[in-house]
Amino acid sequence: MHYIHAKQALTPNGWERDVQIAVDTDGRIASVGPQLAPPSDQQDLLLPAPVNLHSHAFQRAISGLTETRGPDGQDSFWTWRTRMYQFLDHLNPDQTEAIASLVFMEMLEAGYAGVAEFHYLHHDVDGHSYAHLPEMSERIIAAAQTAGIGLTLLPVLYQFGGCDGRALTGGQTRFGNDTARFARLFEGAQTAVINAHADYRIGVAPHSLRAVDPAGLDAAIALNPGGPIHMHLAEQKGEVDEVRTALGARPVEWLLDHHQVDPRWCLIHCTQMTEGEAKGLAHSGAVAGLCPITESNLGDGIFRGVKFLAHGGTLGFGSDSNVQISLFDELRTLEYSQRLRDHSRAALATSSRSTGRVLLDHALKGGAQAAGRRSGAIAAGHQADLIGLQTDNQWVCSRTGDSALDALVFTGRGQDCISDVWSAGRHVVKNGRHIRRSAIIRNFNAAIAQLGQAI
Repeated sequence: MHYIHAKQALTPNGWERDVQIAVDTDGRIASVGPQLAPPSDQQDLLLPAPVNLHSHAFQRAISGLTETRGPDGQDSFWTWRTRMYQFLDHLNPDQTEAIASLVFMEMLEAGYAGVAEFHYLHHDVDGHSYAHLPEMSERIIAAAQTAGIGLTLLPVLYQFGGCDGRALTGGQTRFGNDTARFARLFEGAQTAVINAHADYRIGVAPHSLRAVDPAGLDAAIALNPGGPIHMHLAEQKGEVDEVRTALGARPVEWLLDHHQVDPRWCLIHCTQMTEGEAKGLAHSGAVAGLCPITESNLGDGIFRGVKFLAHGGTLGFGSDSNVQISLFDELRTLEYSQRLRDHSRAALATSSRSTGRVLLDHALKGGAQAAGRRSGAIAAGHQADLIGLQTDNQWVCSRTGDSALDALVFTGRGQDCISDVWSAGRHVVKNGRHIRRSAIIRNFNAAIAQLGQAI
């Protein structure tokens, strides 16, 4: 048994002082209560650690390399996507694993204990399958094990280049599968997940209404009864127009009308919603998977957060393109987007919870739900996904409760306060640094050097 003593901790009962958390050898919290045994670790502030619910790990390698104008003097999501596809002409499995290991390490150092990896890089550079079909899925699993992060693997079905059914070209060919080959790939990935850490899970991810047809969507959902379903939805205005032309309805409208959307679903971005669609999505119980930093970087738009939460919606946070991996910055970026749009302050706060508390509570609940992971709370039976933070510094100033959370989110220095992170009881961040940091960075740098001019 491992005992952690916290001067203050956020539990399902609210803020508690002088709490002892006992962690079993299986990585679950055995008990939460007063200090009865000598502690193995002592923390100023202990929080549940959320799941990063949306990541494309390989895109971390082009972070900072897509911030120039295109040849026509303009830049957009679509020109960014073209640059990303060019990079895929060179990336191999060893490099993919090295990049993913760094991403997962950075997530842990940022306070995430788990990740839902939206994995669509399946095949070789020519679009042909590897001799071992789930090769790339297994590389993602290996990277997660190296870093020690919790994983929900989401193999992605990607059939077409658009709603008109056009063939995949260029870098997209590495993503593509018909439903039969995807079923075999999913089966292989599922076996690899089962043989990995006990807290690992698998879901399924039909990429988007642009990239799968209605029959493909049905086939993907059928592969994983009861498990998580993730899907990009209503991210860009061009996507909304394309789907409306092809299917006769806007993306959120069409999905809610044609599928039983429920808490198994996590719909990513949803930055292009009407107020009626926001209400319908909120009432479905699905998680809105928000990636505010990437959505800002790509100019996606602003999520209807105030309206969505007013209708009882559930949301969580991811890092998507991994241009910047920072839990507290993701939370702050969402709140600031609401303030800028509505000319308001404390847009998402309630009468009983501060802004930082509301944002973290949603990150915890939505992330756990989207990942199918029993986490997000310091409570007996939950995974020991925990963040230890120092508060005796110039940013938190030894504040307590919601005031401490607000300082972590809004000073912009919350990550500097993270001292320790546990994922399913694995103590992988100590004194603010990942335990395998040097080796992971060395392998990442070697991969980037090999890629050379490709990126």
